[in-house]
Amino acid sequence: MNGCSNCLAAVEIYEPGILSLVSKVPEIHFAIKEIVSNTRENESENEGVIQFTYETKKELFLLLKEIVSNMNLISQQTVLTSIDPAEIGTTRINRMILVNELFERVSHPNYLKIINDSLVTNHMQPIIALDGETIYGYEFLLRPANEAYPFKPYELFEMAQKSGLQAMLDSRARISSIKVSSEYLPKGVKRFINFLPSSIYDPAHCLKSTFEAVKQYDVDPNDIVFEVVETEKILDVGHLQRIFQAYQEKGIKVALDDVGAGYSTNEILARLNPDFAKIDRGLISFCDIDREKQAKIEDICSIAIQHNITLLAEGIERKGEVDYLREAGIPLAQGYYFGKPREEPIRELIL
Repeated sequence: MNGCSNCLAAVEIYEPGILSLVSKVPEIHFAIKEIVSNTRENESENEGVIQFTYETKKELFLLLKEIVSNMNLISQQTVLTSIDPAEIGTTRINRMILVNELFERVSHPNYLKIINDSLVTNHMQPIIALDGETIYGYEFLLRPANEAYPFKPYELFEMAQKSGLQAMLDSRARISSIKVSSEYLPKGVKRFINFLPSSIYDPAHCLKSTFEAVKQYDVDPNDIVFEVVETEKILDVGHLQRIFQAYQEKGIKVALDDVGAGYSTNEILARLNPDFAKIDRGLISFCDIDREKQAKIEDICSIAIQHNITLLAEGIERKGEVDYLREAGIPLAQGYYFGKPREEPIRELIL
């Protein structure tokens, strides 16, 4: 698949290799040189780039740890670094990353391998149409594909964010969801797939591999719903609008999550006009006996009607919640009451 190299290219930690470091801040550059030269004999400087040849990944880890531990986070943001095979002997400035990002990658070799080798799969949680209590679709949730390489999704994404690999992981997670959905679900069943807007720098370029996967696995674009998973953290609504437009131009639906969780619901729904909006589980929990929550849900329903947005209530665990939400006119629901995420989809509801 064609796409951004940041999303698709594997990250190599060579052994042995050459570590190159440079900072445009003279004081920090000098400090790095002092750290390296005081503890390592095989250090050199080539056209302003400090270079160190290491034999093992452990040796690389210890040097990076020493550098990072002697610098605050702001200083780390000024230091660029790269790793090349020992036989090359030259730097590649265009491939440099921040020193703290490289340290994260070297510090978590198993997580790096999971991302590099796409050792991920997806479990499916049912989404229910409340009017007839039938299965409308499934949300796809990232899970380990290999028992030898376990992970907790939030920890894996945290490591990816700190190491500059968030775009790569997010892209591979989307492609995994599309692939798994093609293996288990027939046409006409919706598949809700999470994505991080911050991982998509240029929609026209960064989403190429995703659109190619839709074609490769012969999935009807109309059956796909790409769901924002960091709605509360949206800083650039215009950027998210461009992402939504790129999806919708391909016939793909879009959704916002955590609606009602604190941001301006009316404004964000009006500007983005998603096809679906998920009501935050904090509003759903015990909503059948909480009048204040009911009032907020009713307001969201009114806004959704104005903008022709389909609502989905998530986090349902009790029958009372189901009964209230059906009466309130919420068409879709999701939660442990209906089913937990599973490796294979449930085919019928047993309530």
